Amino acid sequence: MQPVKKSVRPWLARLLWLAASAWLGCATAARAAEPWAAEVRQLASHTPGPAGTRVEVAVGSLDPRLKLAPCARITPYVPAAARLWGRTHVGLRCDEGARWNVFVPVTVQVFAKAWAATQALPPGTVLQAGHLQQQEVDLAAQASPVIRRPEAAIGRTLARALRPGQAVREADLKARQWFAAGDIVRVVTVGAGFSISTSGQALSPGVEGRDAKVRVDGGRIVSGRATAAHRVEVAL
Repeated sequence: MQPVKKSVRPWLARLLWLAASAWLGCATAARAAEPWAAEVRQLASHTPGPAGTRVEVAVGSLDPRLKLAPCARITPYVPAAARLWGRTHVGLRCDEGARWNVFVPVTVQVFAKAWAATQALPPGTVLQAGHLQQQEVDLAAQASPVIRRPEAAIGRTLARALRPGQAVREADLKARQWFAAGDIVRVVTVGAGFSISTSGQALSPGVEGRDAKVRVDGGRIVSGRATAAHRVEVAL
């Protein structure tokens, strides 16, 4: 009996493998054939992006543990707190035949030209033109915006390492210090349809993207965002 068992086992394993493959194939095909999948894909493909972008949408599967009543009309929608960008989700609402509301995972990739590393770059690298190349990248792969203009990166210092071909993003660059405490700066107050400019003395360093305090004429102290060399913007 032992030789028979040895000859049967490979065939049994083969049959089990074929059965599992067929089941997985049918399950995948069934998900792709879901009537709502195409509508979800179309909804997510309208993601706004820069000119010349290419959007790809991958629709995931519903939780298999869900026991949903039959529905004659399923409406996909974008939840209030969701953004059609990167890994996100879309709502599915039954509007006819039953009353249920579920969410399906969706991955939205937005491809466009941006600047990426030509080689492996360690933290602390001061970026030069030779470190950058333009190529198509997924803008939605991370939350931080990509660098679309080379002059926005050249001369900047890397805060983290980059792999060859990895897009350079704003979060990869160290924040610039636009001015030091004690410097004379230009304070621009911006409102609806107007702007007022004056000068003052910085009371704190002006780090890119952060607020700085400035003493203006008359001794009044204002707080605004450091936006450029010796420039502070105060929004009303």
